[in-house]
Amino acid sequence: MPDQAMLLPLPPSEAPRRAAGARGPLRLLTFSTLYPNPARPHHGVFVENRLRHLVASGEAVATVLAPVPWFPGRGGAVTAHEERHGIAVHHPRFVAPPGLGMYTAPRALHAAARAAMARLIAEGARFDAIDAHYLYPDGVAAVRLGEEFRLPVVITARGSDTSQLPNHAWPRRLIRGAIDRAAALIAVSAGLKDGLIALGAPPDKVTVLRNGVDLETFRPPPRRAAPGAPVLISVGHLIPRKGHDLVIGALPSLPRHRLVIVGNGPDRAQLEGLTRRLGVADRVWFAGPQPHAALPSFYAAADVLILASSREGWANVLLESMACGTPVIASPAWGSREAVAAPEAGLVLDETTPSSIAAAVRRLLADPPAREATRAYAEGFSWDETTAGQLALFRRVLG
Repeated sequence: MPDQAMLLPLPPSEAPRRAAGARGPLRLLTFSTLYPNPARPHHGVFVENRLRHLVASGEAVATVLAPVPWFPGRGGAVTAHEERHGIAVHHPRFVAPPGLGMYTAPRALHAAARAAMARLIAEGARFDAIDAHYLYPDGVAAVRLGEEFRLPVVITARGSDTSQLPNHAWPRRLIRGAIDRAAALIAVSAGLKDGLIALGAPPDKVTVLRNGVDLETFRPPPRRAAPGAPVLISVGHLIPRKGHDLVIGALPSLPRHRLVIVGNGPDRAQLEGLTRRLGVADRVWFAGPQPHAALPSFYAAADVLILASSREGWANVLLESMACGTPVIASPAWGSREAVAAPEAGLVLDETTPSSIAAAVRRLLADPPAREATRAYAEGFSWDETTAGQLALFRRVLG
């Protein structure tokens, strides 16, 4: 059990936030369960990428508090502390009973984070604001931490925390409370902002800052293989909402095309069975999970990326693919029409079905955009604008 004294809010004389107007880089505590760790190196990499670019600006420093769920006999071992890309990351554990996490997570996450944050401050860490990601349970716990340690909290909403979790009464109540108590909110797409407003957020409290793409990591190869059978690629966890089954279902109508599926998850056996039932198993390659650094070679080798997700806040795979010169076909999930807004980028479906996917593939590949044009389009989505927007927002909150 942690020392109970460590769990108490600091007295006013020891408040960790600097006075308004103090100079120097912003000192942020980035707080989220969506962050890579040794057991899940690709988990929440989009949160890490945004933070890395913010810190690289030289105008902010950050410490990451990324709690990991734990229950006896479940989950892999994760080190309590690590350093990733020069940023200190702390992984306190919080109890997550199987099947009950939706209801127990806010309290358990808050207790673990509160103890860890108190220790950091006792060791000399000082923060100006909490940079929280995901409304539930992370944002709920973050606003409690902010009130206890007298720090403003900025919460980034990212997708299902706005579109799915509020469909449940208890999470919805706590999410609306977090929206009300946060100093400011970030939405990664305009559609997501509309979702926050529908949950009660004042429009002027929500800033749209979309994810960017690392244009150095994701770029076309110097040379590309000679054309052969068209190659389609679908990237993401092998779970129902990613819609890999719909992409597989399009293959009988695309007899010359091959499909590469990058990712892992509980639906792999089911998806493999579907390829056999449809008679397309010889044209589908399950490539498994891939390191982030390996993804550019997969995107660049494909003719089209297909994103068939039922829900997305802002799908990073779209920008990554386009940065490698590969156009995309995207479901009409939140953020898709903002990311795919020109012919050289690709197409957005009106509905996501095997037949509509097959029709879109035929249409796109009948007159594909030049790969140089697709890359040029993606260059408009660097991280620079997002970084500048974050800095302006935190300074306004601290103003």
